[in-house]
Amino acid sequence: MRWIGRRESGNVEDRRGMGSGTLIGGGIGTVVIAIIVYLLGGDPSQVLNTAPDSPTQQVTGTNPEEDKTAKFVRVVLADTEDVWTKLLAERGQQYQKPILVLFRQQTQSACGTASSASGPFYCPGDAKLYIDLSFFDEMRERLQSPGDFAMAYVIAHEVGHHIQHQMGTIDKVDGMRGGLSRVENNRVSVRLELQADFLAGVWAHHNQEMNQALEAGDIEEAMGAANAIGDDRLQQQTQGHVVPDAFTHGTSAQRVYWFKKGYETGDITQGDTFTSREDANLQ
Repeated sequence: MRWIGRRESGNVEDRRGMGSGTLIGGGIGTVVIAIIVYLLGGDPSQVLNTAPDSPTQQVTGTNPEEDKTAKFVRVVLADTEDVWTKLLAERGQQYQKPILVLFRQQTQSACGTASSASGPFYCPGDAKLYIDLSFFDEMRERLQSPGDFAMAYVIAHEVGHHIQHQMGTIDKVDGMRGGLSRVENNRVSVRLELQADFLAGVWAHHNQEMNQALEAGDIEEAMGAANAIGDDRLQQQTQGHVVPDAFTHGTSAQRVYWFKKGYETGDITQGDTFTSREDANLQ
């Protein structure tokens, strides 16, 4: 992705120097996988005990490589601002720019404590995106999903949740949850996540039109990231079998499908993942 020297967003809250927690064991990837195993009824110690040792450490400063990644994040956030300001203006709406919080290990959000174990997420309560930059290391090293545009996809996906929040989709989904079973709640969550993937693809489409930022292989990097974090692939890696009723984000094929559709169409109206079943037979 061509990004060096381009506009950086000012809507970034950098809390990396404020960390007071510790990083224990194998890092974010190990902790996330262990949590998934526990929620699916497995034994998380089997994951934690096989993780490579790493020292417990106190965070006090930043480093040049991480600062470069932070700069990249600011450029991508600026690109999302430009694209969504334009697209929503065409619909007669004003884009409400979110704040992106960079942190290390642990910080507070309106949705509770954000930690490296939670991975990147969007909090509707304060309309902020939360990212521990170590997640990008885990994408590259543990999930085998390298590349700057793979990172851009993650940011664009979380911004997609902000779009859902601004349009009222998240409130509608939350209003449904009380009367649903756990399995039904998971299915609704899947449709919400797939729509965020679609919106990330829409962003990539229009960002290319506006900035000619894409380089050869960038879209493949994004689809590789979508594939790497599909529920079926993560479950297979962590417990050796797949439990569809426990899905919360969609299969690898579904995530790739909706990102690709968003990128190819660039049409925000074609992302009704809640009623569409065009991805039902994807494996």
